[in-house]
Amino acid sequence: MANTAALASSDLKAALAAPGLIREDVMNKIWDISKIPLPFTDMIGTGSAKNEYKEWTTDELAAPDPTNAVGDGADATGNNTALGTRVGNHHQISDMVVKVSYRSDASDTIGRAKELSYQLMRRQQELRRDVEAIALLNQASLADDNAGDVVGLMGGLPTWLESNNVNYGTAPKFDTSTKLTTVGVVTADGITLTETAIRDLVESIYQEGGDATKLMAVPAVIRQISEYLFTSSARVATLMSDQGKSGEKATALGSVNVFVTDFGTLTLVPNRLQLGYAAAYATPQLPNATAVNSDVFILDPEYLSLCYMKGYRTDMLAKTGLAENRQMSVDWSLIVNTEKAHGIIPSVLNAGTMTA
Repeated sequence: MANTAALASSDLKAALAAPGLIREDVMNKIWDISKIPLPFTDMIGTGSAKNEYKEWTTDELAAPDPTNAVGDGADATGNNTALGTRVGNHHQISDMVVKVSYRSDASDTIGRAKELSYQLMRRQQELRRDVEAIALLNQASLADDNAGDVVGLMGGLPTWLESNNVNYGTAPKFDTSTKLTTVGVVTADGITLTETAIRDLVESIYQEGGDATKLMAVPAVIRQISEYLFTSSARVATLMSDQGKSGEKATALGSVNVFVTDFGTLTLVPNRLQLGYAAAYATPQLPNATAVNSDVFILDPEYLSLCYMKGYRTDMLAKTGLAENRQMSVDWSLIVNTEKAHGIIPSVLNAGTMTA
């Protein structure tokens, strides 16, 4: 008996061999949800270096002397000159390698004209994101042995913040004898963030002569702060709307992005690239993975910068077959001009609830 059914698209798909006779309907565009903005890198300065170990000096004014009085006509005595402290950070080389076959580069691919160009662009973006995350890592500095056995590491921001901190039993520091930064030891793993801790830290920075302007943390912790500031305990933020004041639609404000303290106004900066930890400074992980703790930074960006011996560059590697080989790299370090301008609350619970 003859088949009287109409020829369906399923018949075309099943014809002869997969995928059949119907062309795939794929949009010629790649939808990317991973954003490029780099909150920390974008807020601080940049510099250059001529050596693997970048040094600078820090200095500060002496405390006021309430006994400073001399007699009329008295000879000058004593010596009030003072030297600053010489500190430094090692450079770190970060890289990405791309290998694309000739056939892949010549193929008609979705969302890009040339596969090699696309891969180079994307890996360059990933390299910049790596630098952002590593700069905020609790990573002690280490000198490269130039033999391949010991890889040079720059000291991450948490390892510099000795003077202004909450929840350290042994504070991190720059060791003037080894010329390396050291990792701090937290008093408690996974503490609840408090308004008192933030205010104490801002006051401590102010007492040291700093003027902090940014509070940076993972998104979950920024949300904690915003939600807390709307509670009756905080007595700070209030819900607002334009209802009845104009013909426009009412707009309710349910978040806080600026926190005014007695000793400075802090802009809240969420950083989705800042890594967290499964335990107190264990293996770093993205906050949306299994990380349960992370650091809260209070910063004055004027006293921070990224330093480059070799900026972002792409080098052509030797051909070993039917492929194009490229290596992207950057030779960089973090400069903390004066650690007293910043503060840290380490190992804060990401899923906690901020309290007074």
